[in-house]
Amino acid sequence: MTPVYSHTAPEPPMGWFSKAEAWLDAKGKGAWIACMVLGFVFFWPIGLALLAYMIWSKKMFGSCRKSHRNARHMSMRSAMSGSSGNSAFDAYKADTLARLEREQSEFEEFLQRLREAKDKAEFDQFMTDRARAAADSPSDETTGPAPA
Repeated sequence: MTPVYSHTAPEPPMGWFSKAEAWLDAKGKGAWIACMVLGFVFFWPIGLALLAYMIWSKKMFGSCRKSHRNARHMSMRSAMSGSSGNSAFDAYKADTLARLEREQSEFEEFLQRLREAKDKAEFDQFMTDRARAAADSPSDETTGPAPA
């Protein structure tokens, strides 16, 4: 049996900013807000920089609970796969989609027949008008040449 060696790069040492960020993340969103307020109180550009960083990194409006993020990820994944996890609902959804597709094709066939009927009616009207116009106007052969 050959030994398996796994080479992982050593993690770079954390700087003071990374340590402070990890500590505030461990304490939660309230610690971030308190730190931002203190930054505004003592020196306003620090508070403003913290606010901008919190918004940019989505710490201000993001959810801190992992279970909420996992549940949201699972629901998005199930929506993408087309299965809700409930077999009765999935069967209902499949039947409904099949019925809607059938109704759509029937409606498109109806519209096609309607267009054809309208075209036929317009053509029949055209032919009737043309025949009537031909009957109303005297032909050149029956009247003879025009007097000069």
